[in-house]
This record gives sequence, structure tokens and C-alpha cells, in this order.
Amino acid sequence: MYVGTQVAPRHDEDLRQWAQLGVVNICADPREGNAHTWKQDDLAQWREHVNSFGIELDMIQLPLSSTPIETAEAPSIMLGVDPDRDREIEVVNTLIENCAAVGIPAVKYNMNLIGIPRSEREPGRGGSSNSTMRFDKIADDNAPGIAGNVSEDEFWERIDYFLERVVPVATDNKVRLACHPHDPYTPPGFRGVTRVLGSPAGLKKFVNMHESPYHGLNFCQGTVTEMLDDPGEEIFDIIRYFGSREKIFNVHFRNIRGHKLDFMEVFPDEGSINMYECAKVYQEVGYKYMLMPDHVPHIAGGDPQGTAFAFVYGYITALLQALGEPRKQPWVTKGP
Repeated sequence: MYVGTQVAPRHDEDLRQWAQLGVVNICADPREGNAHTWKQDDLAQWREHVNSFGIELDMIQLPLSSTPIETAEAPSIMLGVDPDRDREIEVVNTLIENCAAVGIPAVKYNMNLIGIPRSEREPGRGGSSNSTMRFDKIADDNAPGIAGNVSEDEFWERIDYFLERVVPVATDNKVRLACHPHDPYTPPGFRGVTRVLGSPAGLKKFVNMHESPYHGLNFCQGTVTEMLDDPGEEIFDIIRYFGSREKIFNVHFRNIRGHKLDFMEVFPDEGSINMYECAKVYQEVGYKYMLMPDHVPHIAGGDPQGTAFAFVYGYITALLQALGEPRKQPWVTKGP
């Protein structure tokens, strides 16, 4: 396992800096167009450009993101609207085939309708601004959106429809499908939707549907801890369950302070979860892909995003070194 990132590179200097920091595996989409317009040549050129900095392109995003369905690139898949969802699935399958053709080994995606509910940001360490969920503050913000009311059975039917048509294509092309859990857990029927990938039980059911070694999780450790009453104790066995079955294809290595329905996202060294012990469990189960931050607190400075993420890259790198994991180096060097 090795440090990675999914931060979108703002410019080539980000790629150059990541290589200098030892972050030489990334998830990043081509800068031009979107998943509906990317051709095989676009992906090949993007991978070649990333490679020129000594960085490997491990993964890209399918047109199924964490945004609310109202702003989704491919809304019909999760809305269950025919025949549009079949056309959107065709886009997904073509993208998977093109990834295989150019040597991109994995894709990540979400199966979302209501986005990522949060309450107002709160101050964290040293006055940072941190993403927070105090469910009692948003419980009344419960009106359904354009998805309307979606029951548990309806949600599973839409997931099953997608997996039945996409998993065989990913399997034939040997491209790993990494699905993000629902962030965060919300009570059944919140905003009209009973979300089924917001609990360990739901995630277990999910990975056992249409079983394939190429069907698994973008395992957001932060999101999974947000599902738990006692995350500092419960998280280790959940990592073991999915990791021992080789269902973890990427890890969002994020910490929280708190528990289900009442938490703040924090830096990895200050939360309720012992991140070193988590890293030991990933090593124990033979996890072999990226550990990456997905969110960081907002901090002060001239480049607050770059600085905050650099802190976390260093933290993850130190944990891996402490565990004796070999450190990856840029495999080619680009000049200044």
C-alpha cells in the first residue's frame, strides 16, 4: 500500500510537487471535457502527461459522483429513468473499456441521490474550519428533492440494475470498480430517501451482489466511521471484513471526532480513530493500493488546500514507513 491523492491537479506544478513529496500514484480526471466526452485518445494523452512527472494514474471517476442528483452528470441511473439510464450505462461501459485499453486499472463512483448532508462548518484546531454533521441541526431540512420518495427496495433495484450491466464489462476488461459508501449515515426516509450504502450491513450486501474480483469499494474510512456508534472500537473489524475479501480498491484515510450523526471531520492525528492501528490492519489483510486523504479542514495561509493536504501526505507516509512498507519513488524525472 502507498500514499495517493484524488485532489484535482490545478496545474502542472501540483503534479511536480506531488512527485517531489513522494505522492506518485493518483486518481485524477482529464482536465478537458467530462466522462461523456472523453475518448480513448483523451485518456491515453492524460495518462502519458501524468506519467511524465513520474506519477502513475491509478484511477479516474465515473460520471456518478457524490453531488446531489439535481446536479449529477448521469442522473437517470440513480433515478431509474428508462431509457435514459441505459444510455448513461453505455457511457460508463465505454469509459471502462477505454480505461482498460490505455492502462488505467480502476475507476471510482458513487450511487447517490441526496449528496453529502452536513450541518454548518465549525471551528477546529487553531481556528481551522471543519466539515461537521450535527444531525439535530438539519433534521427538519427533510423535504424530498427531485428523486421524490425512494424506498429501500427501490434503491436496491436501481443498484442491482446498474451492477448487472456494468460488473461483467469491468470483469472482462479487468478494471476495478470502486464504489464510495453513502456519506454520512442518515435515518431511513431522510429527504425522502432510504439510503442503503450507509451501514456496514448494506455495504456487505452490496459487495456480494454480482460477485466479481473487480467489484468492490472505494473504502472511505471517514464515511464508515460516521456510520458507527463507537467508531474507535468498531472500525478495525470492518476493515478486516472487506480487506480480507479483497473488496477494498482504494482508501479515503480520514479521521473524525465523534460518532454516528454527531461528528466533525478532523486532521488524522487528532480524531476518535487510531489511524496507526487502522494502517496496521490494512497491512494485516494485504491491502495493496492507495491510502489517500479525501477531505481536509480549511486552514489559513497562501495555499491552504495544498498545505493541508501536504500535511496529510506526510502523515500517511510516516505511518507507512513505521510499518515497514516500501516507499514508491517517481519512476521518471521531469526537469524543472
